[in-house]
Amino acid sequence: MRLIAAFLKLVRLPNLFFMALTQVLFQFCIYHTLYKDQIPAGDGVRFVLLVLASLFIAAAGYIINDYFDINIDEVNKPGKMVVDKIIHRRWAIAWHFMLSSSGIILTLLALPFLKHWYLILANILCVVLLWFYSTNFKKSLLTGNLVISLLTAWTILIIFFSKFNLADAIGTGHPGNSKFFRLALLYAGFAFIISLIREAIKDMEDMPGDARYGCRTMPVVWGVNVTKVYVAVWLIVLMAVLVILQVYVLQFNWWLAIAYSVPAIIFPLGIILFKLRKSETTGQFHRLSILTKLVMLTGILSMIFFYYYL
Repeated sequence: MRLIAAFLKLVRLPNLFFMALTQVLFQFCIYHTLYKDQIPAGDGVRFVLLVLASLFIAAAGYIINDYFDINIDEVNKPGKMVVDKIIHRRWAIAWHFMLSSSGIILTLLALPFLKHWYLILANILCVVLLWFYSTNFKKSLLTGNLVISLLTAWTILIIFFSKFNLADAIGTGHPGNSKFFRLALLYAGFAFIISLIREAIKDMEDMPGDARYGCRTMPVVWGVNVTKVYVAVWLIVLMAVLVILQVYVLQFNWWLAIAYSVPAIIFPLGIILFKLRKSETTGQFHRLSILTKLVMLTGILSMIFFYYYL
């Protein structure tokens, strides 16, 4: 039982649940709502296979990250380590390869190769990027943050691109195509920006171990104050976009959506911005990271409103 609990901790079960929830809400609250009775046969099976592929690839990424981060984690979070404490390093690397391979195989099963070969290559690229993120990118200035943010956005985009070719999706063949395209970009963009914010906050939280082992993260290279300015700029940009979006949906009288978005998404972003200036300790940055993750959740949960309004 202890080994199972350690494995679930290693693969970040709550994060995997969050990823699956994102894809499920996008599938059923947006795609199914827009296309209703025009869902092609076999779409449900393909969707389940794609979700499993995404979860396996992500789980493999978490494992390989911990595998290469043993020294850093001994400084940043010694009480939370799994690799080499509960699960042997050889088993960790074995599980990484098994899960990565399973994710690619499931992608092949989910998508016709001739029609969606680029999505299969994209998921293979995700596996490669997660490996190099753990070995190189996360120690480089900004590169690791960009990689993780792009992969977070890809969680939504792969579901979108699996439905159509890009030219068909943004065409005029179906009245829902342009809406589907815009909503995919909206939520992928939200996921990208909020991930950039959270990754920078995590860099400030993990600065002691990163600095000791030569990681060139933003707070190590530019300092904490410059990193705070970077985070603040992205927070202001995201809040401004969300406020403009609320003004836009006013014309449709989506009052419930607005009543949800302002206190559940925009206001917490303002709290993060306010608390960011005074945060100095690892614990304070950790609390900001958790709050940012909660905003990611409330943002994704807003897809539910499209089930009623579209």
